Amino acid sequence: MTFPYEYAIIQAVPRIERGELINVGVVLYCQRQDFLNARTHLDENRLRALDPTADVPAITTALDAWARTCAGGGPSADMRLGERFRWLVAPRSTILRAGPVHMGLTTDPATELDRLVDLLVR
Repeated sequence: MTFPYEYAIIQAVPRIERGELINVGVVLYCQRQDFLNARTHLDENRLRALDPTADVPAITTALDAWARTCAGGGPSADMRLGERFRWLVAPRSTILRAGPVHMGLTTDPATELDRLVDLLVR
């Protein structure tokens, strides 16, 4: 049986005024399977190509916060999975942001998340 899911690419924008970005992860939500998770991969060399002074530890910490939010940590503790996903993908002007939300079908959300990270980030 296949299930619909939504996902967005997590993008790092080290210098917002330049508008340049790199893909650093994917957040995937599958309501029917009660699944919400983010997988990340920060390619430091690609990031430094955009901004040699990028604060890598700060970006890594921010990426970890996406995973904590998916798991219900911090302010997201009282939110349902769908609310957490919408909070994460809401437009923002910070060093990390979500790209447009896309949809798909899968039999296994965790495997699909790994596939999307390999395809879109690594």
